[in-house]
Amino acid sequence: MSAILEVRRVTRRFAGLVAVNDVSFALAPGEILGLIGPNGAGKTTVISLISGTLAPSDGEVLFGGTSINHLPAYRRARLGIGRTFQIMRPFPGLSVLDNVAVGALFGHGGGHRRLAEARERARASLDFVGLGSHVEQRADALGGPGRKRLELAKALAMQPKLLLCDEVMAGLNHVEIEEVIEVIRKVRAEGISVLVIEHVIKAIKSLSDRLLVLHHGEMIAEGTPDAVLSDPAVVQAYLGKKRQ
Repeated sequence: MSAILEVRRVTRRFAGLVAVNDVSFALAPGEILGLIGPNGAGKTTVISLISGTLAPSDGEVLFGGTSINHLPAYRRARLGIGRTFQIMRPFPGLSVLDNVAVGALFGHGGGHRRLAEARERARASLDFVGLGSHVEQRADALGGPGRKRLELAKALAMQPKLLLCDEVMAGLNHVEIEEVIEVIRKVRAEGISVLVIEHVIKAIKSLSDRLLVLHHGEMIAEGTPDAVLSDPAVVQAYLGKKRQ
């Protein structure tokens, strides 16, 4: 089956710093691909290169077989690329419902959607992530776990074909992590491909079909979770030399 996403030898430089160096991978339709690595490895930069908030210095990003290198972020969103952000910044003063409605207006099909339709889409997304009872609450009054779900709901309201998740489980307890894992599995069941960055190894192992590992901006391993997490290079670079 043809890949929904292809990243071909992508490099991103910031002045003298190479944040991502010659990275290549593909993501199949309906696949959950985990992206792991130490802090500063370049993981969020990869997501930004795919979503369009950054442009590659070299290489190419293809979505549905077509290069999207020169498309701005809003055009990529309209094509079906949604993302969450590691730093959660809900629109202050707006309700939970209207925060998510913004995603519905911005994403796939949003250019032709009326506000009332966007709010209906937002309600469906909030129900999907378990925030349906908070629609009238101010978004900036949500706690950390609620804001994580809000990020997911905003991205899902964009009706993505590809969902990019940047540490949506960070700071959550065990029960909350399991709940988010179930939401992401439901997302995949809807036919949406998922690329997820996560530091919670137990979670990423149980969730992902494959894992990619970045270290100093370079990909050092790719494969099944069991194979990758037992790779000596990954153990030394990320999990710790003494881990068995």
